[in-house]
Amino acid sequence: MTWAATVLTLYPEMFPGPLGLSLAGRAMAQEIWSLDTVQIRDFATDRHRSVDDTPAGGGAGMVMRADILAAAVDCVLERRPGAPILAMTPRGRPLDQALVRDLAAGSGVSILCGRFEGIDERLFEGRPILPVSIGDYVLSGGEVAALTLLDACVRLLPGVMGAASSGDDESFEQGLLEYPHYTRPLIWEGRRIPEVLRSGDHAKIAAWRASRAAEDTRLRRPDLIARHGDARRPPPSGARHEEESD
Repeated sequence: MTWAATVLTLYPEMFPGPLGLSLAGRAMAQEIWSLDTVQIRDFATDRHRSVDDTPAGGGAGMVMRADILAAAVDCVLERRPGAPILAMTPRGRPLDQALVRDLAAGSGVSILCGRFEGIDERLFEGRPILPVSIGDYVLSGGEVAALTLLDACVRLLPGVMGAASSGDDESFEQGLLEYPHYTRPLIWEGRRIPEVLRSGDHAKIAAWRASRAAEDTRLRRPDLIARHGDARRPPPSGARHEEESD
């Protein structure tokens, strides 16, 4: 069954964008997944096709109207009642690999792209929409965030990556950052590839990678340690020895 994505946006011309290339583009051509867009302005009720208004209580910018967005969301819900609806907003829950895997395991997703100062909060009270954020920063709109979310989901769909296990060791899959990678040449600017990676001993290589993943996570993303107890455990047998001897 094709994994289907619907994007509600003021700028449908931004899609598929980079998702029409590389892995995602090939998967779309193979009908592993599909993408369609909904122009939010089509649900406006005035001749100017307005979708926003001044913020209640005063302040800068404009706010996307709940009534206009609800009409667009209701249309999508009627067409695809089983697909969860997400709204890309910096006020949302952080996007993580666990959520990506849940979404990729389903039949698809509908994504509402915010713009201006934000979305009338009553929309989230009146419709089953999950607000999601891709990071602690502000973008011009939710379209780039939607592209990010879709790329993360599509690459996990069966048949998109070359091998079923291709993503198993990547950053965040086990709650840690991924181990570092190396390739030829053996020596570059006086820096050698760690000898353990050239040993052919798969157990030692696995131990070294696990150790480096835990150590790099402690140094670069200590916030992940609190969510992943395994990172506090001693490295697998032989890992520390191999690392110190490189």
